[in-house]
Amino acid sequence: MSGEYKNNHYTPIWYQKRFLPDPSSEHELYYLSLKPPQFIDGKGKTHIGNAVRKLGFKHCFAEEDLYTTNFYGVELKTIEQLFFGKIDARGKAAVEWCASFSHPWDGSNCINDLLLYMSTQKLRTPKGLAWLRDQASKLGRQDKNSILALMTSLRQLYGSIWMECVWLIADASKSDTKFIVSDHPVTIYNRRCGPRSQWCREYNDPDIRLHASHTLFPLSLDKILILTNLSWVRNPYQNELEMRPNPIFFRGAIMKITDIQTLRYLSEEEVRQINFIIKSRAYRYVAAAKENWLHPERYVSKSDWYNYGYGYLLMPDPRGVEYGGQILIGHKDGTASAFDEYGRRPGQEGFKEFDKSGVEEDWNTFHRFQGEFARLFGRYRRGRAFNIMRIDNERDDEEYHKYHLNLENEYKKTKKRKQ
Repeated sequence: MSGEYKNNHYTPIWYQKRFLPDPSSEHELYYLSLKPPQFIDGKGKTHIGNAVRKLGFKHCFAEEDLYTTNFYGVELKTIEQLFFGKIDARGKAAVEWCASFSHPWDGSNCINDLLLYMSTQKLRTPKGLAWLRDQASKLGRQDKNSILALMTSLRQLYGSIWMECVWLIADASKSDTKFIVSDHPVTIYNRRCGPRSQWCREYNDPDIRLHASHTLFPLSLDKILILTNLSWVRNPYQNELEMRPNPIFFRGAIMKITDIQTLRYLSEEEVRQINFIIKSRAYRYVAAAKENWLHPERYVSKSDWYNYGYGYLLMPDPRGVEYGGQILIGHKDGTASAFDEYGRRPGQEGFKEFDKSGVEEDWNTFHRFQGEFARLFGRYRRGRAFNIMRIDNERDDEEYHKYHLNLENEYKKTKKRKQ
C-alpha cells in the first residue's frame, strides 16, 4: 500500500496512449529529453547520455511523490488518489468527446469536464508547479504543501477565458507526420513571444488573456484543439501583448457549441510547425510514436516563429465567425440576465446595450480580416462552423469569395479617405 500512488503521472497514461497508431498492440513511445543527463567517466571526461529512449508508459511523464503531501510527518497521497482520480476519469471521456466532435451537434456536452481537465493539466505538470511555486512565494509560502493546495484551489483558473474563445478542432489525418505529446500538454503560443522571449523563460508561458495568445491542446495522434481569443479574430492588427476585454478569471461564461469549427485539415508543414511550437514550450520531455517526429526543427525554422501561416497558422477561419455574441437569458421568475460576447454584464465597463447603433473599429477590422484571409487562403474554408441550420460550405462560390475580397479593399479605401 505504501507504494501505491507513489509514481505520479503528470501526463496520464490514458492520454499518452492516444498518441499511438494502435494502442492495443503498441505500448511504448519514443521519449526525448531536452536536457539529457551528463556523467563523468573514470578519466574525468564528461559525456552526455542518450537523449532519446523508447519507454513504456509507466516511465514516461512521471515523477515519484510529485503530489505527496506531508502532514506532521505523515505522508498523504490523497491528491493523486481522490483529486486527480475524478478529474482524469471525466477528462478522459471529455477528450474523446472533443476528438470525435462533428456537426451537426448531437446534443452531448462535455465542455465543463474538458475545461476542468485542461485547466488542472496545465497546473499539475512540473512546469505548472514551478509557476505555482512562484505565485505561492508572492504570498509568503514556498513549502510543497502550500503549492499543492494552491494547485487544487486554482483548478478552474482558465475555464472562463477558454470558454469565450473561438474553438477550432484541427485534423492531421492527411499528414504523414502526426502530433507529438509534451510534458506540458496545454501549450500557449503567441506569435510575438518567441521561444527566448521574457514571456517564455523557464516555467513561464504567455498569458492566455493576451490578444494573440492561442491555447493548443493535442487530443490524439490526428486531432488538436486550438482556442483563440475572440478579440484577436476580430482584430489581428492590434498589439499582440495587450489584454483581451474582460480578462477576469473565476466568473461565469457561456459558449455556443455550434460555433466550434471543425474540418480544418492541416498540411504536413503545418503539423511540423505545431509540433515545433509544442516542443519549444515543453519543460523537459516530449514523446512521439515515431522518432523522426521528435525533431520538427529539422524542417521548421525558429526564425519564422512570427510568420507561420502568414502569421495565422492557428487562426480559425474568420468567415465562419459571427460578429455578434450577446446573450439574453430569461428566467422562470420573469427576470433576465444579459452577457456580451466577452462575458460582461450590464453596468460593467465595456458592456454594450443590445440596441446600441453605430459601427465600431473592431467591426471594421473584423471584416478587413475576413477579406485578407480570403485573399491569403482562397475559397476553401480553413474550419467550418454550423450556421443557419447547416454546416458552412467547404468552398465559397465565386460571388461570395469576391464579396470577402472586397471587404479588405473597402477598409483600405475608408482608411485612406480618413487620412
